[in-house]
Amino acid sequence: MRRFIREHISSKLALGSAMDDSAILNLPQKQLAMTTDSFVVSPLFFPGGNIGSLAVHGTVNDLAVAGAQPIAISLALILEEGLEISLLENVLESLRNAAEACNVTICTGDTKVVQRGAVDKLFINTTGVGCLQTKFALSSANVRAGDELIVSGPIGQHGMAVLCAREDLKLVPTPISDSAPLHQECSALLLGLGANLRCMRDATRGGISAVLHEWAMDAQLSMQIDESRIPVSAEVRGACELLGLDPLYVANEGTMLIAVARDHSVRALEVLRQLNPATKAAIIGQVVPALSAPVVIRRLHGALIPVDEPQGAPLPRIC
Repeated sequence: MRRFIREHISSKLALGSAMDDSAILNLPQKQLAMTTDSFVVSPLFFPGGNIGSLAVHGTVNDLAVAGAQPIAISLALILEEGLEISLLENVLESLRNAAEACNVTICTGDTKVVQRGAVDKLFINTTGVGCLQTKFALSSANVRAGDELIVSGPIGQHGMAVLCAREDLKLVPTPISDSAPLHQECSALLLGLGANLRCMRDATRGGISAVLHEWAMDAQLSMQIDESRIPVSAEVRGACELLGLDPLYVANEGTMLIAVARDHSVRALEVLRQLNPATKAAIIGQVVPALSAPVVIRRLHGALIPVDEPQGAPLPRIC
């Protein structure tokens, strides 16, 4: 196992030859943020990414939306007996490239091999550490009536890309995952808006609906969104219609929901466009005093109706 780890894991991740049980991190005297996540996506490779790049992006984004600059990630691999070495190496090369692009160090890890059938090829667990960039807390508890809601890009891309790949749906064009790091966008919003930035959340499992329900519950207010303003690509809309799904509930891995103080949403869009002039970020609604439903949507036909909270896991193993 020691030789296997050195030849096929450490070498791919540029970890060096040392196999100590802990990593020593030299950090400035700042507050730290920490997150942990597990990745069991099926299939391992999908349009726009794979489980390796996804593990980095998911971990980085959980830190970034909390106002932290990601600095280091731990990596634990659970491998199924008989896993092809070439597949593992492809995943690890992608993971390493994603970490380098985010300027994040893979600092420690662990590898276990289990009998056939105990896992599906490869599972990954990460823990991420970052330094907080702000002295004010980013929290849904900050949300106030009148605050405006922004989505940073088209919704549902990741979930539909994975689902179409899993079911071998040969749609043309096929949805492509939005899996990407959000740390630059989050840092720019912190710098550009200060305390007028209430909170951010990457809209993963359960899509933007899950985030909106969490915010409504935490703030004891309601979230009102407008369907006509929500960016959805033609390929995701078509796939959702074919499969009877609502994009509001479909997972994202490079798209976040942002709450900003009243009259600061235009500034937030300007900040995002400075980073990416082609961004499809949009103002999709606002926070309102508590209604009979925590989340409501004005549909294209004009009716204002409740948005149900996601129940269970309609799309399992999406991340």
